[in-house]
Amino acid sequence: MRLSRMGSMFPTRLSFLRSLIRRLAAEKVTVSRPVWEMCKEGFGHAVYSVNFGGHIYSLVAVSTDLPPELRTDRVIATAWDSSYVLYDGVPDEAEIARIVAAAPKQEAARFTERDLILSRANKSVRLFAHVVEALRAGRQPDATMVREVGYLMRTTAVYGNGKFGIADRGLIDMRPGLEGSFAAEMLTVWLIRHFTHDLVEHVGQGVLDVTLKRHLGIGNSTGLGMAPFLVNHPVLLNNWMLARETALARVCAIEKLDVAQQSRLQALATRAAQHLAEWKVPDADHQLRISQLRKDWERLYPTFDFTEHRPLDRVMNNIKSHTADVQELTAALLIEPFGDLVDGLTECMADPGFGPGPVPCDTGALRSAIEQHFAWALTPDYEDHDCCGQFWYVSEAKQEPRLGRRFEEAGAELESPLDIGRRVKALYRDLPMQNIRTSTLLQTYPDHALAVSRVQLAAQHPYAEIRDNLIAATCLPIDMLRCKLSFFGASKFDPKSDRWTRITLCQGAPLADDLAHDADDWWLPVFAP
Repeated sequence: MRLSRMGSMFPTRLSFLRSLIRRLAAEKVTVSRPVWEMCKEGFGHAVYSVNFGGHIYSLVAVSTDLPPELRTDRVIATAWDSSYVLYDGVPDEAEIARIVAAAPKQEAARFTERDLILSRANKSVRLFAHVVEALRAGRQPDATMVREVGYLMRTTAVYGNGKFGIADRGLIDMRPGLEGSFAAEMLTVWLIRHFTHDLVEHVGQGVLDVTLKRHLGIGNSTGLGMAPFLVNHPVLLNNWMLARETALARVCAIEKLDVAQQSRLQALATRAAQHLAEWKVPDADHQLRISQLRKDWERLYPTFDFTEHRPLDRVMNNIKSHTADVQELTAALLIEPFGDLVDGLTECMADPGFGPGPVPCDTGALRSAIEQHFAWALTPDYEDHDCCGQFWYVSEAKQEPRLGRRFEEAGAELESPLDIGRRVKALYRDLPMQNIRTSTLLQTYPDHALAVSRVQLAAQHPYAEIRDNLIAATCLPIDMLRCKLSFFGASKFDPKSDRWTRITLCQGAPLADDLAHDADDWWLPVFAP
């Protein structure tokens, strides 16, 4: 599992948004809006409620008048166009007043365990203003602009799991519908999307065409804060990847496809081509990469032969010599039509807390395990400046992960322990020639405890480690971001640097009124006016 591979991933039907919306549809969830206190300019608050898995959850949305000079997607921002809390239950007037006062302050406020998720979002000023103007004039907005922007607002943070006093995940992780990774966060994003639709219709005093509305997802700006999560949650990363690899193995084992299945795959491959054609970004290097993938896909997918014996295994084998982008897109395509084979795997993507497995009992077992599972970590010379040119740390002001240049910036003494490869190599170097118990080794070298724990994980969690040097000068955090965001269900990656990206969530996803119909056919959404 290399960074370059992770940086090529696409959303699949196992992605958290897809599985959440399947669950919402299965339960025939309806969305109510019991509170809408909004002035004609669109400032005020609203409450949306859903009964899901036997519990009621309410999104409290607060819209504020934000001066243009304060609008920024960076984490240093202190004010936003809108802010949100996903509340456990139905808030009464006092609770609504509390949240309306606290939510716009975000990190500067404190919350309670009834507050499950905290979020904020800024308008896509150009599109929001255009849609308002069009609706006020009695017409629909320009379809091209809707297609190119794809959202009315973009979130700049979606916090969960105890941050700033909101509920710990342990309070909800056994509830039906919220057991999966980031399910509460995805429910929040889906409800925010409905709020943005209602808000623009309220200010524009008109009704958006439902097809345009369905194409308007939620944008998101994501930075370095996401990257260390994958290193600090190795079991979770393993379970996400294992589910995905198991899904691919299951579909590749299919002996024969019927005509309907063949047609479905061909239609999805064609949709993927249109999606790539509609995916445009300002960054020249990334646009060049998208354009190359588009050309490769247009040339390759018509050659996919789904009529042969074990057709999907053949397709995967036939594209092995192509780029990681082509391979990852193909893998996502092949998984898509076979929900009956793979959807159950989403129940295995959380961390059940069973522990890392037995500790290698002595240094001989440690040596053997390192040589078997961490050969990738033993190769780099971590004394070389290029191999240790960066260091991870947490900013004092925002308590957010950051990446520094070791030989150009101060602060390396406060380095976060994300240098797993370097630590495992140091452990390997200090293993004595004579076999001793692991506990004895750790008495002499307590700093090796983290490395021992990662070796301990490796035997039973083959996808727990990113098999690259995360402190190398060449390490690109954007690869980790894309991996995690693809599991969320993100599309239209729009990198702004190698450290942050914009994406789109929920584009093409069912609206609340769609849940009673086919709510699961929106892989790689395309614009269909």
